[in-house]
Amino acid sequence: MNAPELLNQAENIANHPYKKKSFADVSYDEMIERAKELIPFLASEAAANEKQTHLTPAVVNKLHESGLFRYQQPKLWGGMEVDFRAFMEVPYLLGLGCPSTGWVFANVASHNRQLAQWPMQAQEDIWGEDPNALIASGVAYVQGKGEKVDGGLLLSGYWGFSSGVDICEWNMLSCLVKEEDKVVDWCVCLVPRHEYEIIDDWQTMGMCGTGSRSVKCENVFVPAHRIISMNLRDPKHEFPGFRVHQNSMFKVPTSSVGGNGIAGAMIANARMMLTETTDWIKSKNTTYTGAKMADIPTLQMKIAIADGKIDAAYQWLTGNTIEAELAYKNNVVFDIPTKLKYKRNSAMAMKMANEAVDLLHELLGANGVYEKYQFERRFRDAHASAGHMVFNLDAQLIPFGLVTLGGEFKSPTM
Repeated sequence: MNAPELLNQAENIANHPYKKKSFADVSYDEMIERAKELIPFLASEAAANEKQTHLTPAVVNKLHESGLFRYQQPKLWGGMEVDFRAFMEVPYLLGLGCPSTGWVFANVASHNRQLAQWPMQAQEDIWGEDPNALIASGVAYVQGKGEKVDGGLLLSGYWGFSSGVDICEWNMLSCLVKEEDKVVDWCVCLVPRHEYEIIDDWQTMGMCGTGSRSVKCENVFVPAHRIISMNLRDPKHEFPGFRVHQNSMFKVPTSSVGGNGIAGAMIANARMMLTETTDWIKSKNTTYTGAKMADIPTLQMKIAIADGKIDAAYQWLTGNTIEAELAYKNNVVFDIPTKLKYKRNSAMAMKMANEAVDLLHELLGANGVYEKYQFERRFRDAHASAGHMVFNLDAQLIPFGLVTLGGEFKSPTM
């Protein structure tokens, strides 16, 4: 598509009937206030999210009404298009109310930022009909197979951990494209809900409210304009949407700091574990001696250690998110060692935050197992979230060590 055609299409979008739902005038500060205002409500819905194993309609509606789902959607489509630092900050704030909500939000809302990479026709397919449409994902390329056919791909696969899929109208499903058993491309396909099946397999020990179910489809035709190659090593690679969407925020690579969004939600979980544990200790005496628990030096020390770990994790990843934002504002493109460094940092920061949760749960003793408190859910959620690949120390630290020692890390999608 040439420049005049792009400008004409952009003008048509700006005048689209759904423009009346625009949040383009919402400032960064106003967005933060909207997130803070939702914290008490989200806390009141946390148990219901867990019971239903997905976000309640009330939660989804509140997020839609606030416009927060569209915080990193292009202004052209009525989104806020705020600075990238919000990528972690907003999930953190929502996570103070409900970590599962913060987690789903971080995943689903980030896909609006990613959709800006697609051809404008794909954006029209989704946002032209409804700019509030939500998009889930299946990110493991090896779980999908794309067969080249005239006009696009036939997509088949079975993808796990599609967080928030129950509330979404579309899905970004990854696949390998092969020719004679040789992988020739790594693609992500946009698939509408009626063309994939949601598998009810999200019966878990923690993060129950995220509804991170599996999805599957077989021989679904995906037109070429809804397919994007992620083979970044191809010299001819480009993201067509960037011809229109110029904000550097869209160009910050998900492959480097993409874990910071869900990390924000889980650092919030650790922060609330600390707040609730501290409040509980202040109100209690020991069972057998009657001594004030708040006067026990070992408890004081453990509270300090936990607070330090949580604060360090938050400051570390907040700093990394802002660094990435400033780098791309200054037209710096991350090389592989830099991307691996940020992936390392995400995993290590979450290790510290979850260590704080474990330490706090330990000092609670038997009181940490009662369902009448939030403690046991915080503990379960921390351990369930720790299983995510971006927080796996083996997966994220070894590649960094490899390149630091002179080795080569090969990944076409990094």
